[in-house]
Amino acid sequence: MSKNNTSPTQPFPTIDGVFTVPIREYADERGRFMETFRKEWFPQVSWGELQNNRSDSKVGVLRGLHYHFNQIDYWFAPKGTIRAGLVDLRPSSPTYKAAATIEMGDTNNIGLFIPVGVAHGFIALTDCTLIYVVNANYDGKDEYGVAWNDPTFNLDWGLDSEPLLSPRDVENKFLKDIPADELPK
Repeated sequence: MSKNNTSPTQPFPTIDGVFTVPIREYADERGRFMETFRKEWFPQVSWGELQNNRSDSKVGVLRGLHYHFNQIDYWFAPKGTIRAGLVDLRPSSPTYKAAATIEMGDTNNIGLFIPVGVAHGFIALTDCTLIYVVNANYDGKDEYGVAWNDPTFNLDWGLDSEPLLSPRDVENKFLKDIPADELPK
């Protein structure tokens, strides 16, 4: 367990403001322990009304791409494996429209910090659990989406078949079809 406030965060090379956190595991014959989140790791954020959420998905489920004007996400997958997809939708960012994927969970034990204006989603590569911490209580007025398969981004989801999507995510539009007032500034 971390004994000080030194942040273990590492900048994500493709998208400005995204960070990964290597999660250390302490295991013995009784089981294991992991420290998965500390507010102090992200001094640039006012965590405000901290809310912790859990999402369970079956293999083949794709959630996203979602983005927010006010909410910051921090993800950790304690069970199973996901491939997270990220797209920078912030026109003021040096990595505007950059897109990337990263596997996390059983195959890559990391946390993932996602700032405001970065669209995010994931495909469940196995049955999985995702824990995510957000800096504000749920507000449906701050929920936006862009199509997971938008050719503008060319995200490599590594799919062999069509994913299972929620009705909400099926309705997400391509970036070119989203009104300007529904996009980050």
